[in-house]
Order: sequence, then C-alpha cells, then structure tokens
Amino acid sequence: MKYTAATQKRKQMLADSLKRAISKKSFSKVTVSEIVEDCGINRKTFYYHFEDLYDLLKWTLEQETIEVLKQFDLTVEYEEAISFVLDYIEQNAQMLSNVYHSVGRDELKRFFYLDFFGLIHSAVDQAEQIEKISVPESFKTFLCQFYTEAVSGILLHWIAQRSIHNREQIVLYTSALLRSGIPSALYTIERMEHGINPEYP
Repeated sequence: MKYTAATQKRKQMLADSLKRAISKKSFSKVTVSEIVEDCGINRKTFYYHFEDLYDLLKWTLEQETIEVLKQFDLTVEYEEAISFVLDYIEQNAQMLSNVYHSVGRDELKRFFYLDFFGLIHSAVDQAEQIEKISVPESFKTFLCQFYTEAVSGILLHWIAQRSIHNREQIVLYTSALLRSGIPSALYTIERMEHGINPEYP
C-alpha cells in the first residue's frame, strides 16, 4: 500500500510539472530533462513510471478526466458529465491549446479515444439492460464508435475554438442526443433485426 501511494504521488508530481511546462510553451518543446529537474528526480525514475512524455500526458489526462467521468452514472447524468469536461477544458485552456497546436487534432484525439469509447460502451450496456433490449455486439460497437467520434469531435472544437461556441447549447444538445439517441437506436435495431417495422408499436 505504501509503495502504491508513493508511486501515485511521484507520478502526480511529474504530471503537475508537465502541466506547468505545457502551460508556458508548446508540448513539442518540453523535454524529459526539464521535467525531472523540476521534480528533483533522475531520468531513470521517470522512465520507470512512463515510456515518454506522451505516455505521461496521456496518464495526466486520464487521471484528471476519464477517472472522474467513470464516477458519473452515464444513464442519467449526461449534463453533469459534459459540464465537468467543459469545466476541465476551461480551467486548463492554455495547456490544452498548446497541446492541440503542438501534436495536432488527430494525435490529441488518440490520447483519449479508447477511454471515451469505453465510457460510452458502458452507457450503451446500461441502456440495453434498463430497456431490456438485446442487440448484436457489432451494432453496439458501431454505435459506440459513432458517438465517440461525435463527442470527441465536439470537445476538440471546444479546445480549439472555445470562444465561438455556446457552452449551454453544447451541454443541452449533446446530452439530449446521448440520452434519447442511445435507447432509440437500440430499440430500432432490435425491431429491425426481428423483421419488425420500427415506426410502428
């Protein structure tokens, strides 16, 4: 337990140092040397915990966003979850902007794509159980890919051009599509799989 706590503390120290560095300059200009110097540790210790700075960045974003999002009930708390992510982006605007313009849109999306996919898959599984619907796994995978692409795209737009978007609309529209769209899609495909016209009860 002590080892785990010490490890977590050291990794968080590295994450905090990276965030401070990225808030001041492009992610591409940050080096392992300056991070370990700032933390007062050696390079061997850094590489014991992380493969490289990309790995550290991914861990940082996961700890501060994905791990928190897992605590939300994504069948009913869509607004709260989306608001949390937008709050995080606003509070770390300069850092995320520097990362975005350093690594590019596609690379930044890669950092959290699988994590977001997992969260949405969990929401789809819960909706399937609540609605007492059973659909092919292939459709659930497609549905998760569809919503992951959509949600990640909206968030990347918010990072890149936050000033031109209406926050309240993003929360309202995104949550509405997730809340109504997922059960509706599951219901529709189940009926179609059984040869039933989904437009009629």
